[in-house]
Amino acid sequence: MNFAQQLINGLVLGHAYALIAIGWTVLLGVARLVNFGHGQMYMLGAFVTWFVMAKTGLPYLVAIPLSMTVGVAVGYLMQRTMLQLTIKQDLVSVMIVTLGFGHVLEGAAALFFGSTGQILDTPLSLSNIYIADIWITWQDIAIILVTVVFFAGLKYVIEKTELGRLIRMVAEDPKLAALAGIDIQKIYLGVFAFEGAAVALAASLVAPRTPILTSMGFNEVIITFVVVVLGGIGSVAGSYMAGIGLGLFTAFFGAYVSAAYSTAAMFIVLIIVLVIRPGGLATRPGGH
Repeated sequence: MNFAQQLINGLVLGHAYALIAIGWTVLLGVARLVNFGHGQMYMLGAFVTWFVMAKTGLPYLVAIPLSMTVGVAVGYLMQRTMLQLTIKQDLVSVMIVTLGFGHVLEGAAALFFGSTGQILDTPLSLSNIYIADIWITWQDIAIILVTVVFFAGLKYVIEKTELGRLIRMVAEDPKLAALAGIDIQKIYLGVFAFEGAAVALAASLVAPRTPILTSMGFNEVIITFVVVVLGGIGSVAGSYMAGIGLGLFTAFFGAYVSAAYSTAAMFIVLIIVLVIRPGGLATRPGGH
C-alpha cells in the first residue's frame, strides 16, 4: 500500500467526518441535545443536491445553497415541533422525536427520489490531480478547504462575537439566560436551522465520494456520534481534531488491516480514549 496515498485519503476522510459532525457539535454544545435524525438530514441534503443538478440542470454552485436552504427548513421545522421538549430539557422525548423524524425523512426521500441509489457527479469530483503516484480530486481539496474555513469561522463567531456570547450563555444555563432576557427559543431554533444548513453543506461536498442511498443515514449518525464524543461534547476544536484523527485511523486500518472491521475498531478507539480522557480529546487527561 502507498503510505502517502493513505495519508491523503485519511486527511480527506477526516475533514469529511468533521464537516458532517459540526452541526451536531454545536447542537450538543448549546442545546445539550442530540438529533438522531442527523444522518437522514445528511441523506436528504445529498439527494437534493443530486436532484437539482440531475433533474433541473442547474450548476453545482447553485445546488449547494438550495440544498442548504432545504436543510435550514427541515432543521427549523424539527425544532419548532419539539420546542417545548427542548426548553424542558426532556432528553428522552427529544431523542424519540428526532429518531422518528429521521425515519419520516427517510420514507419521504424514498417516495420522492426513489429507493435506488444515485451517483452525484460534480465538475470537481470528475477532475483528478496526479502528483507522482498520489491521486486526489478537486472535490477532495474542496472538502478540506471548506472544512478548515467553516471551523475557523465558527470558532471565531462562538468565541469573539456577541452572538457567540449569547450562545455560550444559553449553553451554560438556559434558565439563567432566559432570566437575563435572552430569547432562548430563538437560539434553539437558530441552532437547529444551523445544523440543517451545516449537514446539507457537508452532504453536498462529501456525497460525491459515495453512492447516495436512502439508508445511508444510519452510518452517518454513527460517525457523527463517534466524532462528537471523541472531540468532547460541544467542542468545535475537539470535533475537528477527532474528525482528522478518525479519518486517518479509518484509512490506515482499512488499508493495512481490514475495511470490514473499521467500524468496530472505531468504537474500540472511542472506548480507550474515553477511559483515558472522559471528557474527550478537548480535555486534559483525567478530565481536568
